Amino acid sequence: MGLCVLALYLIVLASIANAGRLQIQGTHFVKDGKRVFLSGGNQAWIAYGYDFGDNNYEYRKTEFEKYLKLVSDNGGNSIRVWIHIEGVISPHFDNNGYVTGLDQKGTFVAEFKEYLARAQHYNILIFPCLWNGALKQQHQHLDGLIKDTAKLQSYIDKALIPWVKTVRDEPALGGWDIMNEFEGEIIPGTHNSEPCFDTTFLQNSGAGWAGATYSAQELLRFVNWQADAIRRTDPGALVTAGSWNARDNTDRLNTHNLYSDHCLRKAGGKQQGVLNFFSSHSYAWQGKYDEFSPFKHKASDYGFSKPFVIAEFNQVSGAGMDITEQFQWAYDNGYSGAWTWHLHADGSNTDSTANQLRGMKYMKNKNDQSKGGLVAFTI
Repeated sequence: MGLCVLALYLIVLASIANAGRLQIQGTHFVKDGKRVFLSGGNQAWIAYGYDFGDNNYEYRKTEFEKYLKLVSDNGGNSIRVWIHIEGVISPHFDNNGYVTGLDQKGTFVAEFKEYLARAQHYNILIFPCLWNGALKQQHQHLDGLIKDTAKLQSYIDKALIPWVKTVRDEPALGGWDIMNEFEGEIIPGTHNSEPCFDTTFLQNSGAGWAGATYSAQELLRFVNWQADAIRRTDPGALVTAGSWNARDNTDRLNTHNLYSDHCLRKAGGKQQGVLNFFSSHSYAWQGKYDEFSPFKHKASDYGFSKPFVIAEFNQVSGAGMDITEQFQWAYDNGYSGAWTWHLHADGSNTDSTANQLRGMKYMKNKNDQSKGGLVAFTI
């Protein structure tokens, strides 16, 4: 009897802990009993690779807050922001490539919690993206984590789990994105008898543009282990990994879903190391969206049993679609969110901040529960 009471007590505690959090029902996000749509943008960075840790946020926070306010004022509800990228500042590595903490000076947690507190003030959900596979610059630390499981475990034990523990109850934490576009570093065209690790379908696709360095198995293991650690530490956490193109997000359309539960578990062996929702990026090439683009399909075409977010897009590479039309397409066609690229508006292939905000403002009053759902929800 005592054990039954304890079990019931733990269930009640878990229910209370998850009350008000962003949750998933089938292929939709829900919050406080209503279907919701994630409308916002990619913060990506203020200073690429130098935003959090070792007191760096102190010099960036005015800019970060500026964009929180702009998104909030224009009706957006969520932001995806890049954190470690390649591990130059965070996490901190010893001379052998093992992680010793989230940063050297021990300021990372306080900095990130301060950012989440400001996001809560502006009613914005934050989705931290841990790593970047789309560009190689100072890559030796990330290379070690992908190739060496002992080094990856040091990151999980010394940085990721402590980080998740300290922020899991923060209202502004929406979810976690393990890695941006690992396809930049995948080796395409590799035949493998295990379908999950066979990348022949990516031959001549453009995958490997940042340096074809890692097998599908290595990259999927990297995602699997971190997703597992997050979900074990915070069972209510929502986890994704942002693919470069929906061509490797689905087993339909004559292609293959590398991000499936089966493939992630096959690669890393961690049962909880799967994604709660899928997310992919979509840009037109030579003025046209390819045959896999979300802007060519309803979300149901991909055959998912989970929500699907268009996690990067813009008008400048939008095949002639206006930013408002892109948002409306996502909202009407079964997607669970849309995030513009990117708020800081530096670098190539980005819309102006003003145009991104125009798209969010267009979405701010929408609440069709038969389509995308409520945009103006309270975190």
